[in-house]
Amino acid sequence: MLFDLDLIKKVYSELPFKVQTARNLLNRPMTFAEKILYSHIFKPATKTYEKGKDYVDFAPDRVAMQDATAQMALLQFDTCGRDTVAVPSTVHCDHLIQAKLGADQDLSAAIDTNKEVYDFLSSISNKYGIGFWKPGAGIIHQVVLENYAFPGGMMIGTDSHTPNAGGLGMIAIGVGGADAVDVMAGLPWELKMPKLIGVKLTGKMNGWTAAKDVILKVAGILTVKGGTGAIVEYFGEGADSLSATGKATICNMGAEIGATCSLFTYDDKMGAYLKATGRAAVADLADHVKEYLRPDPEVYANPEKYYDQLIEINLNELEPYVNGPFTPDLATPISRMAEAVAANGWPDKIEVALIGSCTNSSYEDISRSASIAGQAKTKGLKAQSEFTVTPGSELVRYTIEKDGYLETFGEIGGVLLANACGPCIGQWARHIDDPNRKNTIVTSFNRNFAKRNDGLASTHAFVASPEIVTAYAIAGRLSFNPLKDKIINEIGQEVMLDEPKGYELPPKGFSVEDPGYLAPSANGKEVEVAVSPSSQRLQLLSPFTPWDGKDLMGLKLLIKAKGKCTTDHISMAGPWLKYRGHLDNISNNMLIGAVNYFNNQTDTVKNQLTGEYGPVPATQRVYKAAGIGSVVVGDENYGEGSSREHAAMEPRHLGVRAIIVKSFARIHETNLKKQGMLALTFANKDDYEKIQEDDTIDIIGLSDFVPGKQVTAVLNHSDGKADKIKLNHTYNEQQIEWFKAGSALNLIRKQFGKI
Repeated sequence: MLFDLDLIKKVYSELPFKVQTARNLLNRPMTFAEKILYSHIFKPATKTYEKGKDYVDFAPDRVAMQDATAQMALLQFDTCGRDTVAVPSTVHCDHLIQAKLGADQDLSAAIDTNKEVYDFLSSISNKYGIGFWKPGAGIIHQVVLENYAFPGGMMIGTDSHTPNAGGLGMIAIGVGGADAVDVMAGLPWELKMPKLIGVKLTGKMNGWTAAKDVILKVAGILTVKGGTGAIVEYFGEGADSLSATGKATICNMGAEIGATCSLFTYDDKMGAYLKATGRAAVADLADHVKEYLRPDPEVYANPEKYYDQLIEINLNELEPYVNGPFTPDLATPISRMAEAVAANGWPDKIEVALIGSCTNSSYEDISRSASIAGQAKTKGLKAQSEFTVTPGSELVRYTIEKDGYLETFGEIGGVLLANACGPCIGQWARHIDDPNRKNTIVTSFNRNFAKRNDGLASTHAFVASPEIVTAYAIAGRLSFNPLKDKIINEIGQEVMLDEPKGYELPPKGFSVEDPGYLAPSANGKEVEVAVSPSSQRLQLLSPFTPWDGKDLMGLKLLIKAKGKCTTDHISMAGPWLKYRGHLDNISNNMLIGAVNYFNNQTDTVKNQLTGEYGPVPATQRVYKAAGIGSVVVGDENYGEGSSREHAAMEPRHLGVRAIIVKSFARIHETNLKKQGMLALTFANKDDYEKIQEDDTIDIIGLSDFVPGKQVTAVLNHSDGKADKIKLNHTYNEQQIEWFKAGSALNLIRKQFGKI
């Protein structure tokens, strides 16, 4: 299928003029990211924008939503007064399918269990002109790469791994649902002008090394927050040597370093992928404007002058990496893994090995992994670990079945899972004899926080390339190094695995019978979208209350979160995904994964009204019933991980008034602002230590709430003493209006005459 050709023609026809205008404005050569950014500004730029400081209004070309986040996004859009979406938009049903028995059974169970939600999403998509991809069609990012991504475009998506489309040279940014509503309503989308991190790749990969190892190494260099506020742009001869899907893998996992997005410059590999996926017309158009889809020559010659930070990686020397456990930036080269396993006491036995996901499910990934799996039979080996395979799309699944790879995996005990997120996001009915027993799993996924995959804090999850994960499945040991270690086969012989071989693109072409796409009605005005008042899965939204113009006084400390507090800690996925369309029900998971600073426990905080300890959501509901607001205090990079806006909507719904932390992850900070929350940071990070368990907190100075001016918090301690601390914020004038109105959506409703 070929989508949006007229849109792409328009983008490319205007690109040369827009880039040249921007180049004149900047009065210097431009990086590729800058060309896309300046050509997508909502109103033609009349000045240069300071990176990391100036907020800019952009006009993305399209919006993509996955089914878990689409529910809340479309519930919000349904209230804003538009008859149809202003830009091409799609919904992809990939998050609500639980991995349990196998692809066919799990998909059938999901369609039955989630019928109410799927009916809602398909009908509301039909009503507002949104393309709908059915359950089983594939994971959003793989489907976008196969059908919608194009070099030089800009899109936003309600999932943190939206940057996957950077593999086709697109600026693709993960956002919350409220941001998607802005763009679907035809309004500008606001983003702080990103800084630029350049990654120069030289040489060419060989042997066991895969594209995944590039981002695993970069994550080790930059850490989970090193890319915050920046676009990571990959370039150089090494970048041009990578397949388009390999590039997408790197961009996808760039979300784990906090990057706004990542992208590669247009090259022949991208053109080949576009042609292989039925988009030769797009490749031809891109070829005609190729100079505008790559950095200017001066940037290549002196990259240190044009990027805020420059990293160089020689692919000739890059070895495979294994990252984890518990964080995606703990990077260990495979040559030192055995040493690390012994030194850290990580469980050496690998209980489950999982390949696929939105990060690594391309034809190239599968074919290279299958070449490893195929050796088990010929060399007399058996898989020593459970082994699962998750195709990224029906296009990939159908093609790899046709080409015999699924049969190869099956011969070593591989279990095919549905074309869905599954274990990557906690949608996994894993069976284990003792849930408290320390155990190890390895995946080709992107994220490995505690409890992420199976809900078990005892699980040590490691991330590697699909090739390494497949080798691990055969060896069954985390200390195994397939580059040099031998395995004893069934007849007692020592054998070694040969290096993986595969194909970037299917030699016989892609094939599929039903890709799973449903086009929207040409006129959706007559479509009815019904939500039952008694539904436990869906709930129509009511506007949040506007600010009353007064300082926030007498707020109770709800929780002081200790250490890493991701959106998974704030609003867990897994079994809670079923409530993504019901704000009140899903609010019962608010902050249940956060560690309480005062007792080192999860989901148990002190109720200041009763003196008793209890669950975080229940305690907050007591405060709300009493008309008392509260404050959540957090550590560094609060809200890292998934883009889920429920992590911002839940505290807003339950009456939390402010989040005060050492630092925020980008998407979560924006989500809080969109929902009318106060997102504040300690001016002095040491003031975090002054927060006491029984504190009542006043936030003053809001009558003069303006950009760049600090506000004050008064910490009223139970002993009668008090501390005054200064708090910073990054609100601009428009964002302050969101706070005053009660949410950004309230302003949209007002604009379209709905309030």
